[in-house]
Amino acid sequence: MRDDDGLRDLYQEVIFDHNRKPRNFHAMDDASHRADGHNPLCGDQLTVYAKVSDGIVQDVSFVGHGCAISTASASLMTEAVRGQSVEQVEALFRNIHAMLTEAHPDCDLGKLEVLSGVREFPSRVKCATLAWHTLHNAITRAGDTAVTE
Repeated sequence: MRDDDGLRDLYQEVIFDHNRKPRNFHAMDDASHRADGHNPLCGDQLTVYAKVSDGIVQDVSFVGHGCAISTASASLMTEAVRGQSVEQVEALFRNIHAMLTEAHPDCDLGKLEVLSGVREFPSRVKCATLAWHTLHNAITRAGDTAVTE
């Protein structure tokens, strides 16, 4: 049996920490991939930068502004995907999206599982997925602004 209060406290602590001190929050002049994202419902806007070489995300960062959930999710994402293959990042994107919109995925998401607390606030799911959609657009070179509406 899971300690829901403990998970909720951890969720809040991690979200607040990554919002106050976002990791990898800077523009990347030598990025090989870049995309913009916008959540019109909340006003979140960000740009995700990635340096991809030989199919591996060597480095990733973001800039922008948004709510605590959006900023924290982007910060957590940058930590999670560095050093991963593009295929692993795409699988992680699908699993994060499933965790936030459907149910818990069949894989261990490690520290990213704290984002599962967002499911309790359906209107905030788009805030949590914005960075992930934007990274997806960057590494697939979709060329469009990622919009969560």
